Amino acid sequence: MAINSGILAIAIVGIITTGVVGVVTIIAMYKCAKFGVKTYLGQRSGGSRDREAEASITRDGERGSTDEAAAAADDDDVEMGSMSYFFEDIQKERPVRFSSQQLRTFTRNYAHKVGSGGFGVVYKGRFPNGAAVAVKVLNSTLGKRAEEQFMAEVGTIGRTYHINLVRLYGFCFDATVKALVYEHMENGSLDGYLFDPPPEKTVGFGKLYEIAVGTAKALRYLHEECAQRIIHYDIKPENVLLGAGLAPKVSDFGLARLCDREDTHLTITGARGTPGYAAPELWMPLPVTHKCDVYSYGMLLFETLGRRRNLELGLHARESQEWYPRWVWHRFEAGDTDAVVARAAATGTGDKKDREAAERVCKVALWCVQYRPEDRPSMGSVVRMLEGADQIAAPRNPSGAIQLWCDSVVRRHHQHRGFIWFLRPCA
Repeated sequence: MAINSGILAIAIVGIITTGVVGVVTIIAMYKCAKFGVKTYLGQRSGGSRDREAEASITRDGERGSTDEAAAAADDDDVEMGSMSYFFEDIQKERPVRFSSQQLRTFTRNYAHKVGSGGFGVVYKGRFPNGAAVAVKVLNSTLGKRAEEQFMAEVGTIGRTYHINLVRLYGFCFDATVKALVYEHMENGSLDGYLFDPPPEKTVGFGKLYEIAVGTAKALRYLHEECAQRIIHYDIKPENVLLGAGLAPKVSDFGLARLCDREDTHLTITGARGTPGYAAPELWMPLPVTHKCDVYSYGMLLFETLGRRRNLELGLHARESQEWYPRWVWHRFEAGDTDAVVARAAATGTGDKKDREAAERVCKVALWCVQYRPEDRPSMGSVVRMLEGADQIAAPRNPSGAIQLWCDSVVRRHHQHRGFIWFLRPCA
């Protein structure tokens, strides 16, 4: 009985211990399983968050790239926009073709006439933005000559830009109207300030000297700085227009011609230029070069010095008047340049600067009218001599040109552009 009780107690203890171990094992397994589940779920959640973060980063990156691309595109648009404006500005530099109706609008039906000549009539007008323009309507009765003048002007001045060249804004070319639209020069032409000017147009020699230098720079540009050399053929005071502050601009390219720099001589048909300004080779069967403009410029310098025509031809000419270039040469040859300088600087300040400038102009003018074209300086050299950058050698006697001019122009009748130049002796 005692044994049975001992065995029973051991059995009960074993059962209880087994139960406790089982319970502890179950609890441990539960906790391990719970921890494992939490860990698994945590890993999945973290992975999802990481993937979402990566996706977000990717989306942000894509948005960033898109934004950068958009910004770059915007920059390109801005750049292309700027280039468009740039090309528009370039196009604005080229002459524009206007309709005849637009010209009537600009000029208010051609209400304000400012000048006329053998070429046609000039009217003052305004663009819609208020800018003043000069509209030159070519004479339709000239026929082919009008077309030639039109093409010469558009083909030369239409492709150039220089501060001392008049600006060609555009043109009209149709069956009824052939016209050129220029910037308007408010102070007229140089001849109005040289030949018996009214008091309000009387200026000092210093200003005339500036005008002469500006005109020389325009010719230097045409001869030496354009892609193709341009010969003007008709340099004279009437074709030097004056803008604000009497800034000079060369105009009237109706006789102008383009030529390659390699062409040393040109063949022309018919006389060109204006008697008294045209070089001898333009009136004789001689080779022609760009030096014919140098000769004409020299004649303009003489008239600037004397403030008078070199020789007045026609019904109102004074028989006692000596040809001015000859008079200047005689004074220079006799060493009496003071008489020339004093006359030139008479309406100026009379200071040393004006007198030195007048003496330079005198010497340069004598060089420019040399009979042989090769003896005349280039316009680049003319500018340097006028400005005092180059020394001026003593000029030679241009008597060949003087005598030829007297023989071919003064001693015979010559009809030119509707004017009769009468026979008279050379002084």
